[in-house]
Amino acid sequence: MEIKKKSVIPVYGLAIVWLLYCLVFPIYKTWHFIALACVAVLSYVILSAIFPVKTEHIEIPDEPERTGNEEIDALLAEGEVAVAEMRRLFDTIPGEHLKKKIESIIAVTDKIFKDLLEDPDDYKLVRRFADFYLPTTIKLLHAYDRFDRSGIDGDNITGTLERIETALDRILSSYENFFDSLFENQALDIETDIIVLENMLKQESLLK
Repeated sequence: MEIKKKSVIPVYGLAIVWLLYCLVFPIYKTWHFIALACVAVLSYVILSAIFPVKTEHIEIPDEPERTGNEEIDALLAEGEVAVAEMRRLFDTIPGEHLKKKIESIIAVTDKIFKDLLEDPDDYKLVRRFADFYLPTTIKLLHAYDRFDRSGIDGDNITGTLERIETALDRILSSYENFFDSLFENQALDIETDIIVLENMLKQESLLK
């Protein structure tokens, strides 16, 4: 989207010229006012040419995709909020090794909700994921961020940070397994289609 912005300098310039003219020249006759107006307009035109209208390009984010089903769309919105919060924590938590884990968890979470958009039949499974697994993951990331920012290397803090890091590995593996499970029904449907097709081909003597 393009937005055109006029420079304020020509307006300020016109006001300054008007003020200076009034201070230097008399303005009690009609032609004085006409001269003042001409000088002011000329200064405005010149300054407008020197400082022309600027065109700014503004990126308007695309509207999130929705299904039209209130329950599913509400769950998709929850997923967007959760992913946004994990991305915020990703930016604040230090350490490249840990960031890679968080980034992978975010990527899988995003895929899970995109699957819901494409396959609304997975609503109950994704609802369970959003109610139980996702909040705990975000809670752990919040805890890691808070403990890390304490700046203290005590046994409790250090031990907790290490346990959270280990837990994130398990969480990532669990998320990946959950995402894979969402395709179970689709895989069975495809397998059934393959069997039916093979049987039809055999009946027509097209498949040895």
